[in-house]
Amino acid sequence: MKKLDKIQTDLLLTNLDEDGKLSCLKAFKVARLIGMKPKDMDQVTKSMNIKITNCELGVFGKLKFSELDDNIYDKLSRNFAHEKKIDCEVAFYTARDKGVSLRKVGSAINNSDIKITHCQLGCFYDEEFEKYDDA
Repeated sequence: MKKLDKIQTDLLLTNLDEDGKLSCLKAFKVARLIGMKPKDMDQVTKSMNIKITNCELGVFGKLKFSELDDNIYDKLSRNFAHEKKIDCEVAFYTARDKGVSLRKVGSAINNSDIKITHCQLGCFYDEEFEKYDDA
């Protein structure tokens, strides 16, 4: 893994929350700012003892979600790779549909039997994770 220079390190550190963690969405932003691929952010943050938190899809963190929207669940179910699993990236693309927000997609996942696989930030790239409270 490439070592961050001072500017890259400062950009990462200025995007941490009050608990010293990096939110999922800010991890994407930081990756762009420091010229890295999002999938490398897990390694970068782990090397600095920083946790990525508040997955927008409800896999980890403490974000609050609304109730399940059956229409969004149906859209997601058209993309199941097998069983009731869907890649993180596919879920994010579903949120780009007109009238569908990332938080609504996260609510549909968090309040259903759908499992997310292949985190775009590298947090659990080769496996799916059960939902849990904090990263």
